[in-house]
Amino acid sequence: MKIMSFRASLAAAVMLAAAWLAFPVSAQQQTAPAAAPSSAAAGPATVPSTPAPAAVAPAAATPGTPPTASAPADAVPGEPGGRSVKSTAPTMKELSPWVMFMSADIIVKAVMIGLAFASLTTWAVLIAKSIELSVASAKLRSALKKVSEARSLAEAQMALGAKQGVLPSFLASALREARMSAGISSDAGIKERAASSFSEIVRAEGRRIRIGMGVLATIGSTSPFVGLFGTVWGIMNSFIGISKSQTTNLAVVAPGIAEALLATAIGLVAAIPAVIIYNHFSRVTKGYLELVSRASGAAARLLSRDLDRSHGSVHSRAAE
Repeated sequence: MKIMSFRASLAAAVMLAAAWLAFPVSAQQQTAPAAAPSSAAAGPATVPSTPAPAAVAPAAATPGTPPTASAPADAVPGEPGGRSVKSTAPTMKELSPWVMFMSADIIVKAVMIGLAFASLTTWAVLIAKSIELSVASAKLRSALKKVSEARSLAEAQMALGAKQGVLPSFLASALREARMSAGISSDAGIKERAASSFSEIVRAEGRRIRIGMGVLATIGSTSPFVGLFGTVWGIMNSFIGISKSQTTNLAVVAPGIAEALLATAIGLVAAIPAVIIYNHFSRVTKGYLELVSRASGAAARLLSRDLDRSHGSVHSRAAE
């Protein structure tokens, strides 16, 4: 009995050991088929991907087939060979001041025309005032030279003749005051009234000779700001065009900005000469007004001599 039970237990132990050793083999046999279908499933998915270029290549290499993949995006219908048309290239090549002016906005055009007119006015004032100041200075110097040796107001008037000018006005004012003050013994009052008349003539001549200077000052001070207004307006229109075209390509942006900057350039062309010419005429006018003051002093000296001479003759007659 003991031997049979021992055999039974030994047989049970051998069966358990065989079962334990056989379990990994059965697990591998069960998992291998599960992995095989996955690789088989992956195989068909990857295999068709390799012949894809072969399928495309014959289509691309097929003779007589036109390349229509990118032609509609770049080519123009009806053009042979699918030639693309660059619409911005001619515009960039044809940029010039006249083309930019013609393609500018109506407000920018008005600004440019106004600044061009201001520039023409500046040069017209330069020519006119140069001639006027040259002629007036030459006449006044000649008149001062003629009356430099005169001994009385009447003699100075005879030397100048019937000419019109600043110095004849001083002489006429002095003679008129002397005639209206006849019988008055106070020479100081006569000289004071004559000096007042002379100062009025000097102020009137200063106003006359400065005609046109205000125009130069206005052009020189406002032209840059007017040109800047045209620039701002043009750049604003350029940004509006950019937002509409949905692109920031330089060929699209450059023409509008160039038109805007042209207004600033014209403003500077009008302003810089105006400022320079204004400063030049300020110096020339100051020199001319100094000549006018010399003429006033010459007339005042002649009046003083006449008054002293008349009082001297009165005293000599009284002594006789």
